[in-house]
Parts: sequence; C-alpha cells; structure tokens
Amino acid sequence: MKLNEIKDNEGARHRKMRIGRGIGSGKGKTGGRGGKGQTARTGVRINGFEGGQTPIHRRLPKRGFTNYHRHEYEVLNLGAIQKAVDAGTLDAKKPVDLAALKKAGLVRKAAVEVKLLAKGAISAKVNLSVDFASEAAKAAIEKVGGTLTLPAAPVEA
Repeated sequence: MKLNEIKDNEGARHRKMRIGRGIGSGKGKTGGRGGKGQTARTGVRINGFEGGQTPIHRRLPKRGFTNYHRHEYEVLNLGAIQKAVDAGTLDAKKPVDLAALKKAGLVRKAAVEVKLLAKGAISAKVNLSVDFASEAAKAAIEKVGGTLTLPAAPVEA
C-alpha cells in the first residue's frame, strides 16, 4: 500500500445536496422549504409560537419585581477575621481594608462592598475599614481596643 493509493471506504463521503438547481435535481423550485409564508423565508424564527394557542409565556402569571436600590455586599464575620489573624494571612498591626481582605481570601475577588457582622469572637486589636457594620460588631471591635472606620453616610438634599 502506498500513500497515493489510500481511499475512503465506499459511501464514507457523500456530496452535499445542491438545492434550487431545477426540477430534475429533486430539490428545485421551493428548495425543500415547502410552500409560501414565513417559514419559507430566510432569517425568520417564530419563537414562542404555539400554532395560534396563547403561548406559555403569556399564560403564566408574572411574579415579583426587581428592586433597583438593592445593596449587594459581601458578608464578613468577626470570627473569620480572628481566624485569619491567627493563621497569619491577615496582619492585625496594619490597617485592614478591602484590598487586605481580598488578599487574605476573606472576601471574593469581585467583592465591591463589605458588611461586618458579629458572629464569632475576636481578640485581636485590628483597625478595620469596611462599608457597613452591625452595632454588635462595632461594639466587639471597640471592646478589644480596635477601631472601625465606616464611610460617611451620603447627605440627602
């Protein structure tokens, strides 16, 4: 056997049907698209069409609403901060802000705002800077001698 003698098996390759090439081809005139109308045209989709029956997206009720003023923030617990300080991934002597929390792996990389909650105990004296904090978390941080910095609340006109 030589390279120039290699052939596909019989019937392995089938040439593409050429449509719209006259009545003798078997796919002439309408080109396999049936009669007239929307489905005979190109680039048309009848999405959600159920033969004239009311489509399911109109039969089902609409529920709820989207609150455009919703605050999306990452939740952080005091116990997680203490764990990171004990493990050495977070330095309690330096100011702890969003960048430091991301580096320590306490919040996701995509996090924009952080809310501090009082779950767990903290004994390390840390200088935290977060966007939101519960009253109990504020009290716990100040009790051990740390500081908590929150952004100033926007003044409404």
